[in-house]
Amino acid sequence: MRLQQVAVDVTTGWTAPDAPREIDAAMIADDADARAWADSLDTEARRGLHGRVLTQLLHREPADVIEEADDGWVKVVARWQPAPEDARGYPAWLRRAHLEDAWSDTSAPAALIAADRQAILAHSRQFTGLPYLWGGTSPHGFDCSGLVHYCYRQAGVIVPRDAHAQFLAATPIPLGEEQPGDLYFFARPNAEVHHVGFVTGQRQMLHAPETGSGIEESTLAPERHDTLLAAGRFLA
Repeated sequence: MRLQQVAVDVTTGWTAPDAPREIDAAMIADDADARAWADSLDTEARRGLHGRVLTQLLHREPADVIEEADDGWVKVVARWQPAPEDARGYPAWLRRAHLEDAWSDTSAPAALIAADRQAILAHSRQFTGLPYLWGGTSPHGFDCSGLVHYCYRQAGVIVPRDAHAQFLAATPIPLGEEQPGDLYFFARPNAEVHHVGFVTGQRQMLHAPETGSGIEESTLAPERHDTLLAAGRFLA
């Protein structure tokens, strides 16, 4: 493995080197432009990211290169994105041009806000209305677990990348005892957790709902009630 760090503002982690489409050109260019890419995607194009995009890595985020392919692609594991499938970090394919030799502190993200649940919840509220982006982990667009992961990272706290992994890692809180800043987890019968959101009140949350919607703070809709599995907490 070779330790690298992200040299661009945001790089997208793909399922395979052939996953990007023509419309994704701005995101895989050597000078990747995450804002231009996100702005170019209509709802249908965003839905098409399912099965193509896994995650995103941010500027100076460390990544270990574990495989190299033709045409400038590398497979990495993202150290700051814990994942059950690989103890080293979250695996994904990136453009080699988006990486550089690691030179900054890669031990943990810098803390930009206080490491407490209220500060993290307050930080998350600034993204209300931002369109949902499958695999998104940046202010250019988030998916549900990406929003949680990003906001905790701003406090210097690393939590898993995906909703089910966040559920497994969080301290369980009995439903009815959750507090603002905790997390709600959702799952269908006999299935893994598929959705997560910040608790803002009893049966109220701030979350990135789904493709075609924006981040919102609202009372749980009936279909959310039906799949509410548990509450959890990362910070005391």
